[in-house]
Amino acid sequence: MLNEAYAKGATAALLTATIGQHLDQIASDNPTHPALIMPHQNIRWTYAELVQHVDRLATGLLALGIVPGDRVGIWSPNRYEWVLTQFATAKIGAIMVCINPAYRLYELAYALNKVQCKAIISAERFKTSHYLTMLEELAPELASCEPGRLQAEKLPHLRWVIRMGDAVSPGMLNFADVCDLGTPADAAELASIGNQLDPTSPINIQFTSGTTGLAKGATLSHRNILNNAYFAGQSMRLTKDDKLCIPVPLYHCFGMVLGTLVCVAHGATMVLPCEAFDPELVVKAVQEEQCTALHGVPTMFIAELDLPNLGTFDLSSLRTGIIAGSTCPIELMKRLIELMDLTELVIGYGQTECSPIDSMTAIDDSLEARVTTVGRPHTNWEMKIGREDGSIAAIGETGEVCARGYGVMLGYWEDDTKTGEAIDQEGWMHSGDLGEMDGDGFIKITGRIKDMIIRGGENIYPREIEEFLYTHPAIQEVQVFGIPDNKYGETVAAWVQLREGETTTPETIRDYCQGQITHFKIPRHIKLVTAFPMTVTGKIQKFVMRDQYAEELGLNK
Repeated sequence: MLNEAYAKGATAALLTATIGQHLDQIASDNPTHPALIMPHQNIRWTYAELVQHVDRLATGLLALGIVPGDRVGIWSPNRYEWVLTQFATAKIGAIMVCINPAYRLYELAYALNKVQCKAIISAERFKTSHYLTMLEELAPELASCEPGRLQAEKLPHLRWVIRMGDAVSPGMLNFADVCDLGTPADAAELASIGNQLDPTSPINIQFTSGTTGLAKGATLSHRNILNNAYFAGQSMRLTKDDKLCIPVPLYHCFGMVLGTLVCVAHGATMVLPCEAFDPELVVKAVQEEQCTALHGVPTMFIAELDLPNLGTFDLSSLRTGIIAGSTCPIELMKRLIELMDLTELVIGYGQTECSPIDSMTAIDDSLEARVTTVGRPHTNWEMKIGREDGSIAAIGETGEVCARGYGVMLGYWEDDTKTGEAIDQEGWMHSGDLGEMDGDGFIKITGRIKDMIIRGGENIYPREIEEFLYTHPAIQEVQVFGIPDNKYGETVAAWVQLREGETTTPETIRDYCQGQITHFKIPRHIKLVTAFPMTVTGKIQKFVMRDQYAEELGLNK
């Protein structure tokens, strides 16, 4: 039916190589081309040098007895060791398990045990997280065991702990030493494995945020993530001459697929400016390395724009990048174009389970489309808006955003029940996001199914209210959500962050809404804040705000 909210992206041939094979080919074609630049670790490697370092780690892991299919955890901020681990595990067919840098003891133990990690590669510490201390607390047996002979009661599957840095820790190996372990026999085995790996085999486990329960391990293949990286790069018109600044964390798909892997897919240069996001270090790296592309979530771009000395940096080399995590407000996009020359910035949308991009705006799309939608289905993707009864919604009708294509995950690790709840029998991945599609296939995200506010029988979509409040000249960021109400079941609440130097009150904000949006959409409760609770990847956590505000207001939860 012509009125159905269904669209299909362009069709193109998929890459059939494994990640290791593709990296080797790129390095063979352009061995002296800059591959990896990391100012905070004084790293400047060509593609030939990158492959050399990757292979040293890969053969070292083989020497430890890591074999295809083994799970290897990586727990670290953005460091060169992370990048090497990403490609070395791919080369030997091991499955890299991304551990959230913010995890604490319970979460760490759960992740390692859920997927039965045989080894973990860990930084010493990061900010307030003392990684090695936490590992020693979970596995006190490290103090008295030989490296590789760990038999920990709480981590029964873990054998190897590989630590970064030069200090020596009982029961652990040093990263640099592992890179020296490989023998000619290991090199021969690496070459043999590389010829036998199946591109459809699992290569990466990404833990979802677990905001509604225990985190789930989305399992992704070479084919999933290499193709997603390749086609995302095509949308950015990326070539080997581009330099991509990657300030987003590598442990998430945004960093490791749309960042490092995008560059490898096209032979471009990776620039990782800092261990963790620092807006001044980001723009400094853009200037010094003449980066042509820059990634980030909206909060990162806002922090860069708000730097008092932004005008002293030459950012004229920039042209493109991906902004993801939430819809880009129109005023933010205008500022990015005016102040950072990001004229070809694109919006990416998807989820970890889709490797992660399933829709994207195009460089040639209108400004309105780039700020009010998340684009159209990406290359080799189908998307639809679904009703609760399983039928396809009409054009303009709100429903659940669903996607189908090469990038849909293999499943949640050893969890067929959750996998079946997310991926239906026709192969559609159900996002949990509410959205609508127009007649041209552009998709607008209106909220999360669980974020929808039902006030006295009226369905209220927070994103609609947020977009209106962004038009207020004093408001920089706003988040709208529902909180309990004895009369209506739920009522509308908003947390508002003001622009620097601006002042206003909740009452004047409500006055601003009068006559502009329907009365029941006007936030009854408004709180002025200086920051929002968010994940490490910059995704704002509305459920945290909802719980905190309900408690603060003395409402029934």
